[in-house]
Amino acid sequence: MAAAPPPPLVVAVDGVLCDITRSLVQGAARVTCLIPPGADPHGVALRGSDRQALSSARLVLMNGYNLTPAMQRIRVSAPVVPVAERAVPRNKALDPHVWHDPALTSAMVQATASALKPVLGSAQGPALQRRSQAMQAVLNQLGSWSAQQLQTVPTAQRVLVSEHRAFSAFASRYGIRELPVLDTFATGGTLRPSSLAAISAAIRKSGTKVIFAEALPPSKTLRRISSVSGVAIAKQPLFADGQAPGQSLIQTATANVCTFVTAQGGRCDQQTASALQQQWAAIR
Repeated sequence: MAAAPPPPLVVAVDGVLCDITRSLVQGAARVTCLIPPGADPHGVALRGSDRQALSSARLVLMNGYNLTPAMQRIRVSAPVVPVAERAVPRNKALDPHVWHDPALTSAMVQATASALKPVLGSAQGPALQRRSQAMQAVLNQLGSWSAQQLQTVPTAQRVLVSEHRAFSAFASRYGIRELPVLDTFATGGTLRPSSLAAISAAIRKSGTKVIFAEALPPSKTLRRISSVSGVAIAKQPLFADGQAPGQSLIQTATANVCTFVTAQGGRCDQQTASALQQQWAAIR
C-alpha cells in the first residue's frame, strides 16, 4: 500500500502571516516561517535554508507593500501571494504594517484563507472556513477592546512617537497622532544635527510622555533624541514589524495596546486581553 503523500509546504514570509497561516491550517499543511519574531524584515538577508524552503513550497505567502525587500530578488515556481496588498488594496500611504488595525488583519485572514483553499483541497474547505470565521470574530473583539483602552488616555497624550513609520494603520483606526522620527525628520535613516533639534522640539510640543522604542536596548539615535528632548524612552517596546518573540498575533497586539496606554497615562484591562488571547489559542 502506497504511503500517503506529505502535507503541502506553505511558506509564510513576514509580518504576522506565520501565526495567521498556522492558525488557519492547523495540521493540514506544513508551515515554514522565514522571518523570526522580533527580527527586522526591512533589512533581513535570506539564508540558504530560506531559499530551499521557498523552492519546495506549494504556496508562498508574503505581506507585500515591500515589507521585506529581500523577497524582490527571489523567483520561485510556487504562487506568491502578497496578502496585505490583496486584503488592503486601497493603501494610499503604501504602509506595509496594516495589521496594526484589527479590521485590516481580519481582511488578511480572509485573503490568506482564500489563497490556502486550493492548496489544502476541498476536503479541508469547511474547517478552513470555520477557523477563518473564528479568527475574524476574535479580531473584531480586539478592535473594540483596543478602542476602549485608548479612550482612557488623555486626549493631549494620544500621540505615538516611534523610530520609523510603522503605526499609521493603528493611528488612523484609533485617532492617534503619529510622529515617526526617521521618516519625518531624517533622510536615509540619518539624523543630522538640524534634524535632531527639530524632532526634539516637535516631541516636546507633542504632549507625549514617552518615546517608544521598537526593540531594547534602544538605538543610539533614539537615546540621543531622548537626551536632547528631555522625554524618556518607554520601559517596554512596541513591536512594529511582526510578532513579539514567543507571542501570538493577539498577544502581541494586546501587549502593544497596553504598553502604549499605560505609558501615556491610561488604564488597560488585562483580564479581557487574556481572554482574547485564550480564544485565539483555542481555535482548532
